[in-house]
Amino acid sequence: MAKAATPRKSDRIRLRDRLDQRMANNPRRRKQHPTDWAIKGELFMNCSCTVFCPCVVSLGKHPPTEGHCYTWMAIAIDEGHFEGESLSGLNIGLIVEIPGLMAEGDWKVAAYIDEKATQKGYNGLLQILSGAAGGTTGLFTYLVSEIIGAERAPVEIVRDGNRRSLVVGRYIQGEIEMLTGKSPDHPVMISNSKYWMGPDVIAARGLRSKVRDYGRVWDFEGKSAEICAIDWSGPGR
Repeated sequence: MAKAATPRKSDRIRLRDRLDQRMANNPRRRKQHPTDWAIKGELFMNCSCTVFCPCVVSLGKHPPTEGHCYTWMAIAIDEGHFEGESLSGLNIGLIVEIPGLMAEGDWKVAAYIDEKATQKGYNGLLQILSGAAGGTTGLFTYLVSEIIGAERAPVEIVRDGNRRSLVVGRYIQGEIEMLTGKSPDHPVMISNSKYWMGPDVIAARGLRSKVRDYGRVWDFEGKSAEICAIDWSGPGR
């Protein structure tokens, strides 16, 4: 059952103040306002695909194995800034729901921003994740149709050897493990791709993976997972 609508934090975006609106013929739809920003770190995720996500090699033009893509994502920022404000050391958790082909959009997204972020850092990360800041994530202005929520939260990320984990309270609890290649020192991966996250994507699988928030109740244990180094930035870098 979906939770009551009462916000958990003052930072949760009210429905009438959502960053995004339905895109078609809507004068209030999100637009890009190019900004100086950069993020380096790692993104990892676990989704509903039963085998390695076909979106990586098809660049979102092949259907997910289940016809839709439900996923949680984690972003660990090793170095970053937004208009001079440091983002280094911050973590982000995301819930993403895509109804069909990734490239056809209509994504619905919920964001959990590290509670250690300053107010400017928090606002900046929402601008980056909504696509409004332009640059690498600018495509989100037309792929994401609805941001169903955004809030500060304790976002715990652990990167230990061939395993990665994300915990956002009781809302996301996920752990993934890299697939072992012929050489135990080199995981199975797709290299030199044009995928939006980054060119080198490591194949992984879900070990434990539960999402319980915004009316979404998902379990991706044993399903497709990915790990990717990211180097994103605003326009003009």
